[in-house]
Parts: sequence; structure tokens; C-alpha cells
Amino acid sequence: MRGRTPDRLCAEALDLAREAAEDAAFPGKIGDHLGVVAEGDRVVTHFFECQEIGYRGWRWAVTVARASRARSVTLDETALLPGPDALLAPEWVPWSERLRPGDLGPGDLLPTESDDPRLEPGYSGEDIPPPNSVLAEEAWEGDAGLAAAEDADLSTNEPGEFPGVPARGSIAAVAEEIGMGRPRVLSRHGLRTAADRWEEAYGPGTPMAQAAPASCMSCGFLVPMAGSLKQAFGVCANEFSPADGRVVSLAYGCGAHSEAAVMPKPPHPAPPVLDETRVDELDLGGGGGADSAGGASGDGTSGGPEA
Repeated sequence: MRGRTPDRLCAEALDLAREAAEDAAFPGKIGDHLGVVAEGDRVVTHFFECQEIGYRGWRWAVTVARASRARSVTLDETALLPGPDALLAPEWVPWSERLRPGDLGPGDLLPTESDDPRLEPGYSGEDIPPPNSVLAEEAWEGDAGLAAAEDADLSTNEPGEFPGVPARGSIAAVAEEIGMGRPRVLSRHGLRTAADRWEEAYGPGTPMAQAAPASCMSCGFLVPMAGSLKQAFGVCANEFSPADGRVVSLAYGCGAHSEAAVMPKPPHPAPPVLDETRVDELDLGGGGGADSAGGASGDGTSGGPEA
């Protein structure tokens, strides 16, 4: 359509197009005429320079048309369109893709999608056969079945043939057997001082934790720790959390909680139907009652004996 020759009458309707552009741009100013483009049969668009601040390279587009065998040209539509060298805003990117680690602040809430690939259900809900059932024996029959399931290679070496095995009966051998191969471990004082540092940096008293919707204890991004500190601390594994890769208190929290999308809002009490704190004034004076009694006795309808 745009490659054809513009209609002569529509192309000559320059005054009509400029007047329409000035009405649309009011109180702005219209620049020079930039040319015409044929949109179809007897449909032409006139382009005018836009002189508005902040719209560099934009053009006012005024489309005019005329009916078949008609001499009069009518206005179709007017719009502000970007030109080839127009100053445009960058392509819109969803907030979930713009977010970067460190952007989350105190009071911010980062909803987690229900199908987030970083999370999975804490329990599958499937029935797992007990260890002594027939299914369990078929699935884990012997060491060969266990190795095939775990994709592990069985070794036929004798215990004494492994390199670096401590001498039997030594303290090192006993320590290695029960998982205590280190010469020294943290003392009670070392554990307490470390816990105090972690509690101060990522504990419940921080501004982030005070504004969090829930604590790390119920967050799916929390990696439990081993040892005695696992009762109070864990490691955060959420890249958008300010505590990513840090040891956090179970009472700590942030807006990137794994259940932020489904976290229920605190209910607001409904307005009271009856205001029991208001005192209603009742007229207990005898003026109105006396008048009523007098009126009742004066009309001859009272129950007293007749004179």
C-alpha cells in the first residue's frame, strides 16, 4: 500500500491536515511538513514535525481520505507517532526479570510463583512402601540393586586395602569412625560468640526481619545446619534475599519468603453492628407522664368510681 502513488487531492489537502495537527497538539507547536505516504486507495497520511520537548524525532501523523468520485477530502484520524530517529523508552521488561540480588529492602515483598523451579514440595504425598515390604525388597534387592539405583560403583577392596586408613585401635581411627576426624572443634565459648554475631547481623531485631511477612523457619529457601546450632540457625539460599549465602537466625525473615505469594493477610475486624460503647439518653422525667395521666382521667375513660 505504501509503495503506491498518493492520491492527488488528498496529498494537496495540506491545510486541512495542518489544522487537524494543530488542534491535536494544542497548545504545542507544529513544525515543518515532512511528507505524505499513501495508506490505500484515496487514503493519505501527512507527517508534521513535532516540536514538543521530550519528543525528539516524533511526528504528527494526520490521515485524510475521500470517497470514490468525490472531490472533497475529509479528516480520518490524527496521532503522534515515532519517526525513524525518535527518542523511545527502552523495551519494557517484567519486574521479575529486572530484579537483581540486593534490590530487596526492608518492607518490600517479593511474591514467589507457585511453579518456581527453585522450590519443590516438602512432601510428595505418595505412599512409600515400608522397608520390610515386598516392593521394598524388589526395589532394593542386595547391594547390586542399591548401587544401580544410586548410580554408584561398588568397590571390592578390603577395608585394610584403602589408602590412608588409621591403625586399628588408635584414637584417630575411633574419631574417624564416628565422624570426628578433626583434631580440635569449637568450644562452647566459640559457639556462643559465633551465634551472637550471626544473631546481630541476621536476627529478628533487624529492620528487614521486623517488616518480613514470616520467619525463615517456614521458608523453603532455608538450608538446615548440622550440629547444635541447627536449632537456631540455617543458611539462606535465595539469591534475591539480602542474606543469600549467609547464616541466618530461624527468627529472621525478609520479603523474599518462599510462601510470600500465598501468605494470608491478617484479617480486619468488621465494623460493629451495635455500638455498645455509646450511651443512649432516655427521657425519664415526670412532666410528660403527668400530662398523659391527666388527659386520661379527664376524658372519662379512667377506671375510678363515678361521683
